Amino acid sequence: MAWLCRPGWVLLLLAGLAGPAAAQERAPPPVVPQENYPNPFFPATTIPFTLNPELCERGHQPLVSMKIYNVLAQVVAVPILLNSNGERLDALRLRCGSYESYWDGRFLDRQREVTPGVYYAHLVVDGERYTLKMIARR
Repeated sequence: MAWLCRPGWVLLLLAGLAGPAAAQERAPPPVVPQENYPNPFFPATTIPFTLNPELCERGHQPLVSMKIYNVLAQVVAVPILLNSNGERLDALRLRCGSYESYWDGRFLDRQREVTPGVYYAHLVVDGERYTLKMIARR
């Protein structure tokens, strides 16, 4: 058992024991963006996200926007919020809960379908930005 007395091993064991306890004490994040599905997609995809209750304390309704960017950092689309009469997810006040946005795979001009490649969904909630990588493939 002398090998357990080495300083490196003792620190490793202590770090391993302290990790899960520290993780349990953390509060859940206020916004949870989730993986789009399907991914890779073509031509359309759904992007779920959750606004946790602590974000809506004292009746606050967060300001939420989502835009889709290409690899050149150009805005190519604004998804719609599902179950909302087709509202674009652009500066909407939302209550806390789970939502899904939907991108039909068309560019802003609505004339062309997305080309295969990498795209990024940027979810902005009260100024905080969350990014999700998506792949379009035929």
